[in-house]
This record gives sequence, structure tokens and C-alpha cells, in this order.
Amino acid sequence: MSPKRNWSVLLGAAFLMATSAVGPGFLTQTTVFTQSLGASFGFVILISVILDIGVQLNVWRVIAVSKMRAQDIANRLLPGLGAFIAALIVLGGLAFNIGNVGGAGLGFNVLVGIPVELGAVLAAGISVGVFLVREAGKVMDRFAQGMGLLMILLILWVAFSSAPPLGEALVKTVFPDRIDFMAIVTLVGGTVGGYITFAGGHRLLDAGIKGREALPQVTASAVSGITVASIIRVFLFLAALGVVSKGWAIDERNPPAAVFRLAAGNIGYKLFGVVILSAAITSVIGSAYTSVSFIKSFSPFIAGNENRVIIGFIVVSTLIFVAIGQPVRLLVLAGALNGLVLPLTLGTMLLAAYRQKIIGDYRHPLLLTVFGMLVVLVMAWMGGTVLVKQLPLLFK
Repeated sequence: MSPKRNWSVLLGAAFLMATSAVGPGFLTQTTVFTQSLGASFGFVILISVILDIGVQLNVWRVIAVSKMRAQDIANRLLPGLGAFIAALIVLGGLAFNIGNVGGAGLGFNVLVGIPVELGAVLAAGISVGVFLVREAGKVMDRFAQGMGLLMILLILWVAFSSAPPLGEALVKTVFPDRIDFMAIVTLVGGTVGGYITFAGGHRLLDAGIKGREALPQVTASAVSGITVASIIRVFLFLAALGVVSKGWAIDERNPPAAVFRLAAGNIGYKLFGVVILSAAITSVIGSAYTSVSFIKSFSPFIAGNENRVIIGFIVVSTLIFVAIGQPVRLLVLAGALNGLVLPLTLGTMLLAAYRQKIIGDYRHPLLLTVFGMLVVLVMAWMGGTVLVKQLPLLFK
């Protein structure tokens, strides 16, 4: 692989991970927390970025060194564990993809006024088109990069228009008025939870970037992915902070849209349509690709027809949304399970990092292990709490 092509794949994997994280939920989540915490939300972002990098480096390095996908690593560690994790990933990926398709439909609705359902179908068509071409991986890389850069530029413009108190934001990022641990856990889970953790790592593996000799490249790609997602998060935070600091009321029905409109008028509202459309479509692509990557090693048929299965995944998500909308109970269950997926998968990777039959004589950095265990413990506690609270709602 030429250096130019190699760099393109590394950047593509980074943007695939980042744009998979930046979906409709990401936009809403950032706006709501800025509204409740104000400038102190900067501290939450800072801590979550540090934890996110620790998660990604742990997972991507083990995948690269073992030269196996996460489900195969898990099965090698404990037979059947990989199949269980794959089932969780696919369930969560499908449920959240329904929301992503809906978000894309909303983007088209904002931009051209067509019904959300029709917009969802158009967005699904664009996503399917990526996997119809011969070199789908290369197109996916370029599409993720293009959409990611577009979102950064548009959100930056809105942030500039809202004129946030930058000095206050900088001070409160280091010395917050209060620390919201739930917000930190939510951001970590939303940025590197579920399928998102493995989107870039599996992409690098599919592109042949693996082995101990590739660790510097894997590290650079993982850090780049978190950096891109964090830049988008910071700019969106500043845009919302500018609105909040002026005392303007944010419509609770669609907080990020309200921020864009208040900051830049009707033009801002149209820009919101572009941003949520870009965020949603890239999340649809990332979710479908990564979910299928978790099951293709179990079936020669799926491995041989990967793009067709990915297309089927997108079509099913779209049909469910068009037929019944976003099934609340399914999304509730998937959200609760997603809180447990990260500690389960990350814990598995940490155990695998110390199994010679999986990683050979590779020595995993102690600092990364400590970071990883911290995230495992905190996310397991919070995810378990959410699951206990939400499960009874499914049977009402």
C-alpha cells in the first residue's frame, strides 16, 4: 500500500469513527448539556476526550496486534462471548440506525420541506449508493471525510455567529462551577459506545493495516478520530453557549435546531438541516458497516456478500422508520444495553491484551490499561443503573 493511499485509509478510519459518533443524538446531547451546565460543560468535554482517547487506543491497538475483529478476539478469550457481543452490537446498531434515518429525513425536511419519511428514503438511497460501487471502502472513507469537514465548517460559522464568551468557557473548562458525572458518562458512551468503538478499528483491519509494525499508524488514526469528534463537539458547545449566555430560550422540542436559528436566523436553521443530514447519513453508513463487520466472520455467505448485507441493514432500518417511526421501547432497551456494551467490550479487549495466545509477546502499556479499567468500572455501574430503571418500562 502506497504512503498516500495508506494515509487516506488512516484518515478515512478516523473520520468514519468520528462521523459515526456525530449523529442526531450527539447534536441534541451537546446542546442540552450546554443549556444545563453552561460554560462548565467545557470541563465535561475535556474529561470525556481524555477517557475517549484511552478507550480507542486500547481497543484499536488490541485489534491491530491480534489481527482479528473484536468478536473473534472475544470468542478466542471465551467461546460464545464473541457471538453474544455481536448480537448486542447488531441490536443496538439497528435500533439507533432507525433514529439516524429519521434524523436524515428531518434534515431533508428542514432543507426542502419534503415529508420526513420521504427524506428518510432519499437519505437511505444515498447511503446505499456508497455500497453499490466497486471500491465501497474507498468511497466510504472519502464520504466520511467530506461530510466531517463540512460539519466542522458549518458549526464553526454558527459558533462564530453566536459570539460565545470564550474567556469564561476557557476558565470554566479548567475550573468548573460543578462537575456532572452523568454528563461525562453520557458523552463517553455517546462518542465511543456500542458499535462506534470499533468502526475505525475494523476499517483499518479490512484495509490491511494491522500488526505491531502498524501501531504508530493505528495510534495516529485513533487519536485523529477522537480529535475530529471533539472539535465538532467543542464548536457546537460554543454555538449553544453563545445562545444560552444571552438568555435566549431554546425550544426543547429540537434544541440544536433552536440554537442554529437563534444564532444565525433562517440561514442558521437551513445550516442545521445540512449538519443534521450530514451527521445522520454518515452515522447510518458507519452503523451499518460496523454492525455487519461483527457478524461476517460467522458466515462465509455474509463475508462474501458484505456490501449486499450492509445495504439490507440500511433498507430494514428505513422500512421500520417509515412503517412505525422510531419504536420507543426498542430504542429504550437499545440505549440501556448500549450502556453495558462499552464496559463489556472494553473489558474483553483489556483481558485479551494480556493473553499470549491472542497478542503474542506484545506488551500493552500499563497507563492504557489503568485508563481502560476506570472506564469499564464507571460505565458498568452507570449502564447497570440505567438498565434496571428502564427494563420495567418495556413491559408496561
